[in-house]
Amino acid sequence: MKIQEIALGTIRIPLVTPFRTALRTVDSINDLIVKITADDGSVGFGEAPPTAVITGDTKESIEAAIRGYLAPAVVGMELLDLDEIMRRMEKAIAKNTSAKAAVDIALYDLYAKMLGKPLYRVLVEDAVENLKDTCISANKEGELETDITISVDETEKMVSDSLRAVADGFGILKVKVGKGGEKDVERVRAIRQAVGPDVTLRVDANQGWTKEEAIATIRAMEDAGLGIELVEQPVSYHDFHGLQSVTKAVDTPILADESVFSYEDAQRIIEEHAADLINIKLMKTGGIHQALRICDLADRYQVKCMVGCMLESKVSVSAGVHLAAARNCITMADLDGPSLCAEDPYEGGPVYRGPKILLNEASGIGITRVPVEFACVARA
Repeated sequence: MKIQEIALGTIRIPLVTPFRTALRTVDSINDLIVKITADDGSVGFGEAPPTAVITGDTKESIEAAIRGYLAPAVVGMELLDLDEIMRRMEKAIAKNTSAKAAVDIALYDLYAKMLGKPLYRVLVEDAVENLKDTCISANKEGELETDITISVDETEKMVSDSLRAVADGFGILKVKVGKGGEKDVERVRAIRQAVGPDVTLRVDANQGWTKEEAIATIRAMEDAGLGIELVEQPVSYHDFHGLQSVTKAVDTPILADESVFSYEDAQRIIEEHAADLINIKLMKTGGIHQALRICDLADRYQVKCMVGCMLESKVSVSAGVHLAAARNCITMADLDGPSLCAEDPYEGGPVYRGPKILLNEASGIGITRVPVEFACVARA
């Protein structure tokens, strides 16, 4: 089976409520969708969100990278030679991880469809021999559990949003902070008092604190007995030594997110213990192919990982779901993108029921219809 055509389209989906972090405020998803068609007519879908403040990728740069470099590099290639396809993409253009992720996801979707299997099963079967039985227990039950994001806002609004999420069945809240150390402690304390002791709270600063502020704020949360499961990316992505200092200074596990784009980033974080946990996002790694390398590394060091997402819709999030279901090191899912959307325009894919994500046996990532007008960018 050969890659016959690569096409691009865009999709806009409004959010239920504005998404606010220490870095940005967004009220809708505006993503590029990739469709790759094989010479037998089969199609695979991928997606890329423009997240300039994190990945450096804009809508224009993603489209230019795919149109001018990635698509010409792989169109006409034999799909079975997936490793060589990925090598050519890496060689075609540096960085541009979101563009690579969109093409990578579409290729893996098409590859699994060619094999007639759901992607998570293909990822397990393609793993090296000693990793073949590393599916997480959630996969064996046919479902995953995701947290849901509570955007940073005034304390009263964050408490209200948290109570609504709990009423909707969510037992894990990812609380966005990073806009003032003492204020952040107040926000989290109020949420804990409102939701009670049985709801899991994850705190995400999105690089919003200095090293000193992070240590003081996290220790204050510990002293207050707020029971925080983890703190994500407390300092700037490039402040490696700051991240390392925070990890050593506090008892709460630290999750590295924006500091980990590549295998090399993950290796340094793990070997030098700059964080306790790793957040793998396909838009940072450039797709599934490189994410699997990080999983292999995490397995070797017995480091637990989260699979997260940017503001993405069901296409790319479905790929993250299949990755999470296939690897033992992934014990946490932050895949709430579709839950934040006001509508689901797609057909197929994993089913979202509150915090539960239900896998099925549809081939590929499971998406069967994408209501987007596509334009061809490369043809064999």
